[in-house]
Amino acid sequence: MAETLKEVGEFGLIRRIRELLEKEGAERSPDLTVGIGDDAAAFKPRPGYEILLTCDSVVEGRHYLPRFMTPREIGRRAMVLNVSDIGAMGGRPRFALVSLGLKKDTSAGVVEDIYRGFLDELNPFGASIVGGNVTASANDEFIDITLVGEAREGRVLRRSGARPGDIILVTGCPGASNAGMQLLLNGLASADNPLVAGYIRPVHLAREGAAVAESGRATSMIDTSDGFLGDLGHVCEESSVGAELILERFPISRSLRDAAALLGKDPCELFLGTSDDYELIITCPPEHVEAVRSAAAVTYAGPLTEVGRITEPGKGVRLLRADGSEEVLSAKGWDHFR
Repeated sequence: MAETLKEVGEFGLIRRIRELLEKEGAERSPDLTVGIGDDAAAFKPRPGYEILLTCDSVVEGRHYLPRFMTPREIGRRAMVLNVSDIGAMGGRPRFALVSLGLKKDTSAGVVEDIYRGFLDELNPFGASIVGGNVTASANDEFIDITLVGEAREGRVLRRSGARPGDIILVTGCPGASNAGMQLLLNGLASADNPLVAGYIRPVHLAREGAAVAESGRATSMIDTSDGFLGDLGHVCEESSVGAELILERFPISRSLRDAAALLGKDPCELFLGTSDDYELIITCPPEHVEAVRSAAAVTYAGPLTEVGRITEPGKGVRLLRADGSEEVLSAKGWDHFR
């Protein structure tokens, strides 16, 4: 019978986690001077690199759905959020701190599988978990991850670099993950549906983000975790610019159109709206579009679509239709408190 956390205890769980990481994690980096076992971890930054820091919390029932996901998928999903943030600034992950809020009747084996999900995303980069915390939660469980990354000095891409005249590019088909979740919750599709699979097992584009940043051709970049329109809005706000989007150029997949029909929604609204994708929005001058595409294509086989351009800030974010009409869009993305 599986042991619960009440039976194993806090320090028994920590011991099991440490043993799992030593056995299944990436080889210890020579830059790591103090790992798990002390009050804090320590590492030596590499000369010529900037340190990136990000953190994200996910709560059971709100950000992940255990009844549809395995523990390993939950761990992967939580780590993808953070890896994507590092990649969206042109970096690569190095070290992670993980804090868990757990119910006492949770199986210790479940926690170990969550950690295996973390490692599924970290091991390919040679990144490692170097510490964290566990605590009891009387209500919903949660996962909180702080991820340390690095980017070559002078190559960090920010939200604030977009300039009027820049082209707006986007990878993949934003909105797919949210559509998959809605199909799942409404009993309209099973786990083998590609949109549902994308929601349960999201994929980051951190390698592509790092390659685009290294090219030196992009002016800004962000991932679409808050939804395409919301995250483009972040770029516009931080860069003090506007944007115009061309409706006919949106890369809306057949799967997303089919999902929209089942859900009784406009596929363009799904594309623009709040989502849980980890696609990349990239801005660059027109003359650098092909260079950006070439940089991403080294590891990315999907579409990188031109969907509009950056404008002066006066008119906000506008949607241009084929008939010549315009619509001013409210660039609001996912809000945890709405």
